[in-house]
Amino acid sequence: MLFKEFGNLNSAEEINQKAAELLEAGDTDAVYRLAEENGIDKEEAEDYIAGAATTICTDLMAALGKLDVEAKELEIGGVLSDWTNYIRDMCMDEKVMLLAVRRKDKSLAECMARLIRFAFENKVQVSDRIVSITKVTHNGKEEKMRGPLYLGFPDRVTAKKLIHEYYLGR
Repeated sequence: MLFKEFGNLNSAEEINQKAAELLEAGDTDAVYRLAEENGIDKEEAEDYIAGAATTICTDLMAALGKLDVEAKELEIGGVLSDWTNYIRDMCMDEKVMLLAVRRKDKSLAECMARLIRFAFENKVQVSDRIVSITKVTHNGKEEKMRGPLYLGFPDRVTAKKLIHEYYLGR
């Protein structure tokens, strides 16, 4: 379960505030756990504890860290990894996006569900000519694929539009 110990914090500011409270209480182990739970590198926690940094994370670190822990928990792979990377790229390009990603009412799971729904609802039939020459492994044996086959993954532009709509409401 995500954010089990410290909760789903809404922003880097909230993470930094919690880290300050823990450090002031002398609980450096909890500072490390806070960092881990939020996808923040251990080295960042070490720098913060040592006084080399005044905060444990930036807005960008908080957003990317949340995506990392969500992706790990969801066992993201395949095209969903590509979609997650689109979100990461968008966070690096747009401050409004990275702030939205960190919000506690937004989740990678919900965003992926919307992209999958779009993919399913917009699938198109693959040419029988392509399907007939495609080989797949089925029950341990290679065989010709049988059709019809339908696919519907959104292109990069459409995926980014859908991601914007989910995280930013536009």
